Amino acid sequence: MGKTILNTRPETDSGDLDTILKQRGYDVCHAPMLSIDFPPLPADQPTINLDGVQAIIFTSANGVRAFTRHSLHRGLPILAVGDATAKTARAAGFATVYSANGDIHDLAGLITRQISPDDGVLYHPAARKVAGDLGTMLAAKGYVINRHTLYEAHAATSLPQPVLDGLHGETIRAVLFFSPRTAETFVKLMERHNTKGALTNVTAFCLSPAVKDRLASLAWHKIVVSAEPTQESLLLELDNAII
Repeated sequence: MGKTILNTRPETDSGDLDTILKQRGYDVCHAPMLSIDFPPLPADQPTINLDGVQAIIFTSANGVRAFTRHSLHRGLPILAVGDATAKTARAAGFATVYSANGDIHDLAGLITRQISPDDGVLYHPAARKVAGDLGTMLAAKGYVINRHTLYEAHAATSLPQPVLDGLHGETIRAVLFFSPRTAETFVKLMERHNTKGALTNVTAFCLSPAVKDRLASLAWHKIVVSAEPTQESLLLELDNAII
């Protein structure tokens, strides 16, 4: 098609998306807005304690990757935010995996349907910064969530020169955004590079309204929000758009 799509996902999440985009006929370039770091556990807590835990919550594939670096335990049920995260959990060896196929609000609904708060704690391996407070959402219903920081997402400090060239040369026609923090980082980098005016022919595709809100300060050709907060829904929006 000759239409280049900018993939802003972290390197850890880019491989499958790149393959799908290329299969759909798009050219792909990369500017990961976040890099993922998996630090060692602290010396005073060298292992993950799952005593009293009835299920594990994964809000990203990186949560799966972080947990499996530190624990061989695969016996607990998994409650995953979406299908991609659920797929990563199954590939890591978890047998009982439920997917909310959506966002954190859908995940909260899945938890209340599948899990009784009387049966134990929910363990949530997470990033230092999280998009949404699942614990607060569920506390009123009696759920106790042990959120454990196991990885960090560091914001990029610059845009690659090929990406800047593609934006100025109008070869990049669309940018995919999967999280509010990714969108925030992109806005900051566009301002830092003084390239805010290079997006008038570029369409932003956002996984949710919360992502769209972070991009409002930039002059896009158009901002499209996915009908559902899933990768496949977002890619359907891309396929159906005129870019």
